[in-house]
Amino acid sequence: MDVRELVGQARLGRPRAVARLISLVENAVDATGPEEGDRAASAVASRALREAMAELATGTARPYTARVIGLTGSPGVGKSTSTGMLIRAFRRRGSRVGVLAVDPSSPFTGGALLGDRVRMQDHATDPEVFIRSMSSRGHLGGLAWATPQALRVLEAAGCDVILVETVGVGQAEVEIARLADTTVVILAPGMGDGVQAAKAGILEVADVLVVNKADRDGVQATVRELRNMTGLVETPWRPPIVTTVASKGEGADDLLAALDKHQAYLEESGEARRRRLARARDEIEAIALAQLRSRFAVLHADRLDALAERLLGAETDPYAAADDLIAALG
Repeated sequence: MDVRELVGQARLGRPRAVARLISLVENAVDATGPEEGDRAASAVASRALREAMAELATGTARPYTARVIGLTGSPGVGKSTSTGMLIRAFRRRGSRVGVLAVDPSSPFTGGALLGDRVRMQDHATDPEVFIRSMSSRGHLGGLAWATPQALRVLEAAGCDVILVETVGVGQAEVEIARLADTTVVILAPGMGDGVQAAKAGILEVADVLVVNKADRDGVQATVRELRNMTGLVETPWRPPIVTTVASKGEGADDLLAALDKHQAYLEESGEARRRRLARARDEIEAIALAQLRSRFAVLHADRLDALAERLLGAETDPYAAADDLIAALG
């Protein structure tokens, strides 16, 4: 693989090159294991990934400048349908749109249905829209490990707006707030989402609240409940509440206006730079921690097993064992 040529093709917006670069990111994560063949595959994938990321970082004038919008919420509230509605809205403006839709993976086989892409087939033939389904691959927090690097690829491909749809497992999905410029929390009437969101604290990460399926009974009660909840928190930005029927495209203009208003707030307050700086720090930290875990797995698996045996035999305590393991890293 000529990585430099691949990056050059991705910068021209060639879908196949973009797809191969994102696959490179994902494969570099997967190519790990205790066997010698696994280590060799990991080394090759890691070198290719580092070369690609270096090309993307130094050869583009657009690092961390694409508008990143995260969409999260419980299963069944209409995240994928809302994503499709936003794709249409941004395309009417002439924006190039990238989509990263993260689906849950099986804890037993590691496989995933990747059903989000099925719901966005209306945009599959649009050359200015790139849709990529990603498996969470066991990563917690609603995203995939490779999502930050995939964002880099889509930025280099010239995407003006990148929509990131989380797994949708519910209350614990707050990682998207660290990655996105604007986080959209989607709820639906009649599902108890207002109370559940308040209990989990997910309202605190919302920049925009959407009550989808507004043609159902109970929508006004849900809106009223959310308004009361958001009124309890004193913050410079109070999330607007937008009602939509994403399956019919209703409320798209109101949602777009709310997103634009938040984007203006980010730029005027300096919050946009703070969030993107935090995103860059998180990306560096995640890569460093992944490299440390890899060193543990490859170099110190036997030592870790021995320490575990000592702990079971009451010969040490877990903190002393951890100190021993860290000291071995040198």
